Amino acid sequence: MSFDDMLIQPGKPRRKAGITGPVSRVDRAGATTGKLTRAEELRLQLADEIVRGVLAPGTSLDETDLAQRFNVSRTPVREALRQLTASGLVDSRAHRGAVVAQPSIDRLTGMFEAMAELEAICAGLAAERMPAVQRHGLEAIHEELRVLSYDGNPDRFHEVNERFHNAIYAGSQNEYIAEITLATRVRVQPFRRAQFRNLGRLAKSQAEHDRVVVAIMRGDRNGAAAAMRAHIELVRGEYEHYAVSL
Repeated sequence: MSFDDMLIQPGKPRRKAGITGPVSRVDRAGATTGKLTRAEELRLQLADEIVRGVLAPGTSLDETDLAQRFNVSRTPVREALRQLTASGLVDSRAHRGAVVAQPSIDRLTGMFEAMAELEAICAGLAAERMPAVQRHGLEAIHEELRVLSYDGNPDRFHEVNERFHNAIYAGSQNEYIAEITLATRVRVQPFRRAQFRNLGRLAKSQAEHDRVVVAIMRGDRNGAAAAMRAHIELVRGEYEHYAVSL
């Protein structure tokens, strides 16, 4: 996903404690329509195959071969590999090309720690700043996820889950923090997505979200931050459980 896909669009001005600034909206490309770019589709499919072990570490990822396999040009393949390199799933070196890698435990831990703190900041700020219309929107997405948690479709749950977190980033009313949080999530996304395959994980994730939403609706900054931080820490634990079960 390029930063062109990470749209932070200005909305109506807000006024809080004498400060005037734009209300920002973070919107992943296709978040409202459910459509992904071809590069995103390739990234998700290749990430799944890498995380599940279908593509083993050291496997060569030739752009031409992948373009033929997926019947696309090399441009979306190149972008997908760039994104996978950022996540640590692919190792790209000069004169060697791209090969399947596996991020070290230390790197993966660091990525999740950064993700937890950034999302906690967004949730805390959203509790204080999120306008009523955005709060209603967050509640609607939360309800959609509640229904999906019974369907047992991890891919669809993941798609709506992206919208849920985007809504909280936007609710922070801090464009810069929203942008770097989204950029970090792109790197961690393959691992977050994989953990939804754990038995019972969708219902657990919904319960964790519920604690975040309740705190935001109450305007409880510290409670929202703590609930979100705990949620991301549990996501990391669920991914580790998924990884050892393969």
